[in-house]
Amino acid sequence: MTFDELKAKALTLPFAPGVYIMRDSTDQVIYVGKAKKLKNRVSQYFQDTASHTPKTRMMVSKIHHFDVIVAASEFEALVLECSLIKRYMPKYNILLKDDKGYPYLRLDMREIYPVITMVSKLADDGADYFGPYGARSATHAVLEAIQTTLKLPTCHRQFPRDIGKDRPCLNYHMNLCAGWCQPEKSCTEYRETMLQARQLLQGNYKAVAEEIRKQMLQAAENLKFETAATLRDRLNAVENLGQKQLVTAGTLADTDVIGYGETEAKACFAVLHFSGGNLLDKDYELFARPDEKTEAVSSLLKQYYLSRGLAPRRVLLPFEIDDSDLFSQLLEQQYGRRPKLHVPQRGDNIRLVELACKNAFEEAQRVTGKEERTNATLTLLGKMLAIEPPQRIESYDISNISGTDIVASMVVFAQGKPRKSDYKRFKLEGMTNQDDYASMEQVLRRRFTHFIAKDRGFEQAPDLLLIDGGIAHARVAQNLLDELELHFPIFGMVKDDRHRTRALVTPGGEEIRIDNNQAVFSLIGTIQEETHRFAITYHRQLRSKRLRYSELDGIDGIGPKRKQELLRQFKSITAIGQATLPELERILPRDAAAAVYHHFHDQSKT
Repeated sequence: MTFDELKAKALTLPFAPGVYIMRDSTDQVIYVGKAKKLKNRVSQYFQDTASHTPKTRMMVSKIHHFDVIVAASEFEALVLECSLIKRYMPKYNILLKDDKGYPYLRLDMREIYPVITMVSKLADDGADYFGPYGARSATHAVLEAIQTTLKLPTCHRQFPRDIGKDRPCLNYHMNLCAGWCQPEKSCTEYRETMLQARQLLQGNYKAVAEEIRKQMLQAAENLKFETAATLRDRLNAVENLGQKQLVTAGTLADTDVIGYGETEAKACFAVLHFSGGNLLDKDYELFARPDEKTEAVSSLLKQYYLSRGLAPRRVLLPFEIDDSDLFSQLLEQQYGRRPKLHVPQRGDNIRLVELACKNAFEEAQRVTGKEERTNATLTLLGKMLAIEPPQRIESYDISNISGTDIVASMVVFAQGKPRKSDYKRFKLEGMTNQDDYASMEQVLRRRFTHFIAKDRGFEQAPDLLLIDGGIAHARVAQNLLDELELHFPIFGMVKDDRHRTRALVTPGGEEIRIDNNQAVFSLIGTIQEETHRFAITYHRQLRSKRLRYSELDGIDGIGPKRKQELLRQFKSITAIGQATLPELERILPRDAAAAVYHHFHDQSKT
């Protein structure tokens, strides 16, 4: 279908809730979305595409045709959207890379020698399943705690096949395993221990501890002190495990805290799991920085909980998301528990959200390369200024003191980095009074006259011109380019009270704030400081040179070459003034040396 045909079809859709499915020319699903009113939402894609984000424009350009499914309610549309995203994994939807869910611990006491294993899903096979306890690492920690407490085998030997076939492994000698592979260990004793493991997984610490205590006392009464000592150690381990509360049957956490962080190029969705006020685990998902963070978090939140197999009592969010009430309702339908989704404003909860967001930012920053960061900043700057990402930025500044030694600098940043080989400095000609506007006009005229002539060092065209100053300076630049019939984006740099560029202004007077985006603010600030540094350094060089030579001006017999020779030999005016007549005569003719000597010594007497 053509773009106009897609637009016409969208305008025929009903004002009803539902789901729309965008497909490309190969009939592959590339995007799934939900709408309260299908006609309003879908037709937006085919209106003014210039207002779309780059990602949306790209997606719309790939749409060949689309389908819609009308739903009975907005809730039904939400359920359908989640189902279709999971089924098709569309390219332009933000997706979780891992939706395998949390693993469980499985124990089948019907086996002669049962073992505890980690499995991905529940199965209707008559075995006992425990959990989920969190991510794979958290579940493994639970399994390891049970094995250590009861000294269960962690090797790959199979019982009863491998009993008595070999010596005990290192774990036995380190007192980490009871040596179940040895012939003296009975199957009955092993199964009793596994029943204790099942009780621990069910959270029955006290019952297990009481049973072990009885066995310990009975062994001591029968004078089996070595057995009693072993049971004592196991009792202490079980009691410690209960106090630490490492496992809670069937639950993950009572509170999940959602965090979101982004760099110039990457973003991260993080979930911190808390139980009883204690942090248990962290999950996170990294992805390319989205155009709209609210939409990204909302989408990932739905995928995350619908694939995990359970929901917490509370979910703390960093900001409001669409359909939070409907999503809570969906989780209640799915898991029999309706979590409270809440955006905290104060107190401990807001600090937990800040912690989650900090974790998310750190993960995003960790995987964002320097070049990625720079490219993303240039893309963002281009978007803010409504231009293409500027690969070559030229910045101009004027420097003078009371109208003397007026100079200007041209600094070049290419791909976000200073290109010092392209820097230029200008000594203003015919300027006797301080006039920044006339000075800027002269500098730009000289620069772009060279550009038109394709003179070496000036032949490259800028993607963006930054002029130190406000709207008036930008207008001077625009008037000159209009006169030369050149077209480059021009912006003046507007300062705050700390002399930092807080905004960019067009020649027409439109201000674009940059101080609300740290990456762009930092880039423009760096360009501004470098332009000012380069201009002021040149100005000081000229001023120093003028002052250095002026002291020798007017002395009979001292011309430019002899000035240069004197400074080369004595290094400074002060050293020349302190030189003796014979020292001067070694460099200059006798009459010239006498003139220099008397100039300084007559002045000192005066």
